[in-house]
Amino acid sequence: MFTFEYVDFSTTSQEIRTCLAADAYQRLAALLRELELGQLIEQFEALKTTDAAILYRMLDKERSLEVFQELDAPVQAELIETLQEESAVEAFAALEPADRVALLDELPATVATQLLAGLDARQRQATGVLLGYLDSSAGRVMSAHFLSTHPELTAGQTLDRITPQLGTTEHCHIIMVVDRTRRFIGAVRLADLLRQPREQLISAISVEVPAAQASEPGIEAARRAVERRLDLMPVLDNDGRLIGVLPLGEAIDLLEDAEESRTARSAGSEPLYRPYLGTPLRKLVRARVVWLLVLAIGATLTVQVLATFEQTLESMVVLSLFIPLIVGIGGNTGNQAATTVTRALAMGDVRVSDLGRVIFREVRIGAMLGVCLGAIAFLIAGVVFELKVGLIIGITLVALCSVAAAVGGAMPIIGKFFKADPAVFSNPFISTFVDAAGLIVYLTVAVLVLGR
Repeated sequence: MFTFEYVDFSTTSQEIRTCLAADAYQRLAALLRELELGQLIEQFEALKTTDAAILYRMLDKERSLEVFQELDAPVQAELIETLQEESAVEAFAALEPADRVALLDELPATVATQLLAGLDARQRQATGVLLGYLDSSAGRVMSAHFLSTHPELTAGQTLDRITPQLGTTEHCHIIMVVDRTRRFIGAVRLADLLRQPREQLISAISVEVPAAQASEPGIEAARRAVERRLDLMPVLDNDGRLIGVLPLGEAIDLLEDAEESRTARSAGSEPLYRPYLGTPLRKLVRARVVWLLVLAIGATLTVQVLATFEQTLESMVVLSLFIPLIVGIGGNTGNQAATTVTRALAMGDVRVSDLGRVIFREVRIGAMLGVCLGAIAFLIAGVVFELKVGLIIGITLVALCSVAAAVGGAMPIIGKFFKADPAVFSNPFISTFVDAAGLIVYLTVAVLVLGR
């Protein structure tokens, strides 16, 4: 009977660290042989780079290359700078061209040059093609390994043509159809091809497939591939020639990485791309400190506003009790709008040209939210304190929710216009801006109602 042996991650990790500390390399080698590939990857990503390099050298050649290919590019970069030159070049050469390019983006120029010099002419040419595209484009993440045929060939001729390549091409279940100048025409599935008579022309069985431009943002191409469930999305140059394919698995990885970055940046930090406990402290600090400095500078606006309205607060101290409420509701309203519009941008429901429509829509939404919240606040504050206080809070919430929703809806679109990640332009900056704007609205309303 088949049994599955569960290997506890924390226990194994502790045992690996114990072996490293005690220089018990024979026990460590035996322990590594017991781990599955996925378990090895987890251990490598959780260890310090120097310890990971020791483990890497203890693996046999085939296993070490498998592990290296599965690591994220930032982890690969750290590891490759620690490895001996021969091992580094060997691991680098074993990668797919797209993975090589992603790794080169993470490495210092001198190390990248050494690695490229260690490739053969064919590998260097395949990598150079991808390096010619922007790092965020579809051309950078495409695969150059695919099968192709011509429309004037028969099913039998095509099978004879592609059969020698089946063992060396990963994506062999779909055959791309191109003309003699490599202009893309369509595609045919291998399963459909096998069902056809050998004399059947490819032009009669090929189907149109949505394609991506090599120069377009990779995340947009990935989103279309996932939405349409395309196993392979053709990637074309500006002349319509087929130069690569975007596999569905790669498209899903791109979207997951984009979501990870968006989540981190919306919280005012940079994505780590590796496990928390395996990330050096200096990188954790670096991922957070820039955002904290930006937000701290922005927060000085709030201090300046409070200083300007100091006399108003002194004349009616009870107003200061509601500052956290005003600031919190304004920030939450703006972030709700920003999250909604950011998702709409990602799904293609909203474009930069829709900025005016989005602002007008969010102003109305914010006003309706403000009326609901303001009415409740007016009743509670009017009963507990006095009518003027309730009136100030109620009017402030109507005005503030309208402003916060409009700002929150506009920020992601403005970020998109400037070719920046909408998430970067969203929550951290909205919170800072809306805090100051909320206090200005609140205290201005107080001055008007109180007459002082």
